[in-house]
Amino acid sequence: MKLYPKLYCKKVTDINPEILLENHIKGLILDVDNTLIDFDRNLLEGIEEWYRCMQKNNIRCIILSNSNKVEKVKFVAETMGIPYIFFATKPLKRGFKKAQQQLGLKNENIAVVGDQIFTDVIGANRCQMFSILVDPIAKKDIWITKLKRPLEEMIIKQYLKDEGKG
Repeated sequence: MKLYPKLYCKKVTDINPEILLENHIKGLILDVDNTLIDFDRNLLEGIEEWYRCMQKNNIRCIILSNSNKVEKVKFVAETMGIPYIFFATKPLKRGFKKAQQQLGLKNENIAVVGDQIFTDVIGANRCQMFSILVDPIAKKDIWITKLKRPLEEMIIKQYLKDEGKG
């Protein structure tokens, strides 16, 4: 189902190279808001060490954010040393295609990591990329995301039930 992720993790740092390599993943497209940073722009604890681990395992990364606040996205990207694309208009394909070209990998070798079904998961699935859904770092969200969260929670609950995990 296009609404379901291929993998569900509590947080980005739960994703390890072994899981990625088992699924032939050589590159990651990472969301920013509530995936790498919280509403107050605090980085997820352990994310810099996690990224170094990805680098050691030759897993390329790029940030793809719907945010139009370039300074926020740039801050995270520069802190971690990752290229970035902002104002991506996910789930439309163009931002994913741009990220794929920058990574220099085939779609089937790319995973998309994000906290939202209606942007990250649907966009990844539409592009035939490996979708990884993570829980939001914090409850605080922008208003448009807050509106979608109850529906996403229902989808996640059904996903876990269908996968025999709920």
